[in-house]
Amino acid sequence: MEKVLHQPQSGNDVPRFAGRATMMRLPFTEQLEGLDAAFIGIPLDVGTSQRAGTRYGPRQIRAESVMIRPYNMATGAAPFDALSVADIGDVPINTYNLLKSVDIIEQYYKALNQYSLIPLTLGGDHTLTLPILRAIKEKHGPVALIHIDAHTDTNDNMFGEKIAHGTTFRRAVEEGLLDCDRVFQIGQRAQGYSAEDFKWGTQQGFTLYTAEDCWHKSLEPLMAEIREKVGDKPIYISFDIDGIDPAWAPGTGTPEVGGLTSIQALEIVRGCKGLNIVGGDLVEVSPPYDVSGNTSQLAANLLYEMLCVLPGVAYR
Repeated sequence: MEKVLHQPQSGNDVPRFAGRATMMRLPFTEQLEGLDAAFIGIPLDVGTSQRAGTRYGPRQIRAESVMIRPYNMATGAAPFDALSVADIGDVPINTYNLLKSVDIIEQYYKALNQYSLIPLTLGGDHTLTLPILRAIKEKHGPVALIHIDAHTDTNDNMFGEKIAHGTTFRRAVEEGLLDCDRVFQIGQRAQGYSAEDFKWGTQQGFTLYTAEDCWHKSLEPLMAEIREKVGDKPIYISFDIDGIDPAWAPGTGTPEVGGLTSIQALEIVRGCKGLNIVGGDLVEVSPPYDVSGNTSQLAANLLYEMLCVLPGVAYR
């Protein structure tokens, strides 16, 4: 089958405020054979603990993505010159039941395993990463992880519930989904309920780079260190937008001061070039708290940057 290199619709052909309501105005398709990467929305906020609204995240990220052009002038990446990429729509979650939604997401992504595509997910609250990792393990085994977030999301429970957006990575460890010695958490900060809150992950083998570790410096050296440790192992990227300071990304449910800058966020994602990336997500965008659209625009750009570091991307 000949590869079809879909192209984003140009703003010189159709005004940016018109045209397709898809990520980067790429074609929407249900024909998955031959795709190298696919953008997928999960409009979930049943697992949130503070401000809701992430169910609108995928739609708003797509809306703000109209400004993104095909070529990455900073890195030279030309993803659409080599990869077949499309938007394949949203996972039909159950609005009223988080556990059923988790099962729906898991089955949806397991069905994608028969294809060669790399899923890039628009969220949606961080609960969604657990079922995706369950599906990813079925295809790739336990994976390495780069997790950018204000929080470790390693709570044992929230209001007595084992599945929520703050328990994702504890469940992932318990279920054997992660290569724990190659899990890197970046940007964690703020307060905890005990002095031990950040230690559970490191006790499992995680490497933790708190926000304070990242203040006032470029993160290029940090990413070089991560690349060295990961090697060619399959790796998943999970980027919670609240890892970025609310000065840059206010449109999220659990904002915390003292976070990463948007420039550091770009350094992290661009620093993943050369890794064996098998999937990624951008979660916790809450448009009701994003009046300017800046958070959604940043999220759209970070997803584009993830696309630009996937295996097989061309450079010009």
